[in-house]
Amino acid sequence: MTGRARATRERLARLAGQATPHLPVEEGGGAIVTAHDACLLDCHRCGTVWEGAQPGEHCGRCGTRLRARKPDSLRRTWAYLLAAVVLYLPANLLPVMITKSLLGTQQDTILSGIIFFWISGSYGLAALIFTASFLVPLFKLAALAVLVITTQRGSRWRQRERARLYQVLEFIGRWSMLDVFVVSLLAGLVRIQGFAVVQAGVGIAAFGAVVVLTMLASLSFDPRLIWDAGMPDDEEAADQVGRSAPARA
Repeated sequence: MTGRARATRERLARLAGQATPHLPVEEGGGAIVTAHDACLLDCHRCGTVWEGAQPGEHCGRCGTRLRARKPDSLRRTWAYLLAAVVLYLPANLLPVMITKSLLGTQQDTILSGIIFFWISGSYGLAALIFTASFLVPLFKLAALAVLVITTQRGSRWRQRERARLYQVLEFIGRWSMLDVFVVSLLAGLVRIQGFAVVQAGVGIAAFGAVVVLTMLASLSFDPRLIWDAGMPDDEEAADQVGRSAPARA
């Protein structure tokens, strides 16, 4: 890494909390520039920043092909997203847990499990499963659809909010397998107490597939594409500042 690239990277890091990829931030009379404007390209594998490198070239440190954006980001995101939407209904309608006891065999879906815990007084557990099994996957599917559609159309609508929405998706993604963990925990408790034999149903496989597909869709989406359309809000703000400035003789 050259001295100029290192200095630019340190400057970008200092102002990262104030700046967005296309939002100028004043610092000593100057404005921060994007990595593209500074002719900087980083390696997604080792993190090395190269000055003057072009997409398609190889990293001089690890040999990885450099790229400015994730290849086929929107297409791959669409593929994973549509597959997750198709599996969302089976994940909630098919049985996720099959209980075999002396009284017979009982098949429970996610919804029936939520109702059972609510009726039995376990309101916290019912709310937890409802949130992890219904609200979170539905929110992720809807949010990903909004991000992909607006980005594909080159929309400049609420770009900052959409970038924050992607950060929220990354944060809640780590809790996506919570419902699978609850089913596994309940199955272990039942087996330990010797009441019955609990087996995972087809629905849990579909639910796990939805979780994995939404994670892959989130990883495939490149949030930098949001900013490639430009920042009309900043341009309007700059025009307002120019109009409000006093005229010079």
